[in-house]
Amino acid sequence: MIRTSRKALLLAVAAVTLAAPLVIAQTLPRTPAPAGASVYVISPANGATVKGPQVTVLFGLKGMGVSPAGMPMGATGHHHLLIDSALPTNLATPMPANDQLVHFGKGQTEATVTLKPGKHTLQLVLGDHNHVPFDPLLASDKITITVTE
Repeated sequence: MIRTSRKALLLAVAAVTLAAPLVIAQTLPRTPAPAGASVYVISPANGATVKGPQVTVLFGLKGMGVSPAGMPMGATGHHHLLIDSALPTNLATPMPANDQLVHFGKGQTEATVTLKPGKHTLQLVLGDHNHVPFDPLLASDKITITVTE
């Protein structure tokens, strides 16, 4: 009995583990962005040298409002910060949260991130209530900063 139960448990864990990427990579409809909407980094400025390791980034948004993730409200979204990373390649799936793509699903308009000394790139992407980028893509210009000790 114990071997059968253990085997069943291992098979169940394997099935969930293998199926998880399929759920995460689910294609969802993209929310239309209002005409003229844009997202931008207020601070730090492109080319700035900032004292680290804690760096405060201020997010800017024009033509839309900010709302928490999971709350479908018209003409609103929430910020995602790309750190030393390229834009997502599949824009019809929720953006994955990781160290290079940080989610601000509570509707934050600024954040303090920890960056090692050296050059870093920062870019904002606005996501809808499902973390899916808007259509057309609302992404800031990519900025480069230098972090000192």
